[in-house]
Amino acid sequence: MTATVGTVTPRRAARPRGVRRTAVAWLFLAPFALVFLLYTAIPTVAALGFSLTDLRGADLRHPFAVDLVGLENYVRLFQDETFLRDILNTVVFVAVGVPLTMGTGFALALVLDSGIRRMRGAFRTVFFAPVVTNIVAVALIWRYAFNANGTVNKVLGAVGFAGPNWLDDPNLAMPVVILLGVWRNFGIAMVLFLAGLQAIGRDVYEAASLDGAGRWGQLRHITLPLLLPTTLMVSVLLTVFYLQVFDEPYLLTDGGPLGSTESMALYTYRQFGVGEFGMSSAASFVMLLLVALVSVVQFRMLRPRA
Repeated sequence: MTATVGTVTPRRAARPRGVRRTAVAWLFLAPFALVFLLYTAIPTVAALGFSLTDLRGADLRHPFAVDLVGLENYVRLFQDETFLRDILNTVVFVAVGVPLTMGTGFALALVLDSGIRRMRGAFRTVFFAPVVTNIVAVALIWRYAFNANGTVNKVLGAVGFAGPNWLDDPNLAMPVVILLGVWRNFGIAMVLFLAGLQAIGRDVYEAASLDGAGRWGQLRHITLPLLLPTTLMVSVLLTVFYLQVFDEPYLLTDGGPLGSTESMALYTYRQFGVGEFGMSSAASFVMLLLVALVSVVQFRMLRPRA
């Protein structure tokens, strides 16, 4: 009797599970990475290169005629009184608008978290509506309302006050633009603060109440400290929004009167519109550096406490 010995085929070595998971992860990340590369990374690098040249609209037909000027565009920017004024306007918008937006959002979040039991969802929708409302339509309504013969002045006239020409007064136009920004963005702050409030356990407040802490004591010693991470996020988010403010001054006042509401983003847009691509790119990078600097300062100030 002869015994047959079967041939044994060697098993293919299995890939490590971690390698497969990494490949799958990169597969899912590939669409976002491609979009980010095409629409963010490459344009950013190109804009940085443009900011170091004297590229203008007329040079697009002759790209090899563009000269490398180094930091000359940045020097010209900080010698331009218009750009310096627009930096100051943007800083005023941020310094006033961010606290007002955060304060309004926090107050409404407190009311929705504890003070309103019925129709809470409806109130959330109403308060968040400005965030998703078309800004062009809203700006047209605000321009009519704050016109010399608009709704606001009619209401003031009804109670015996003569209303000013809001949008044509350099001292009053900026407050109106800031008010529009606050109205448009307080819903974001409200939703984030409300999420932070609802993440705080009710047992913490019950324990504080048993220890004799009133509403003010609970707000000061429990709510505010435990909301510091949320406060940091809201502060950075709104600051980034407001440092890049464009829609409100452009649609409401077109940067006027006398440039009193023109922002850095609007300055960058105007430089691009007249074909000063090098100057426009340099202005955009100054704005980017300012956003990064302010964000780092905010993280340094609030993160250790949070």
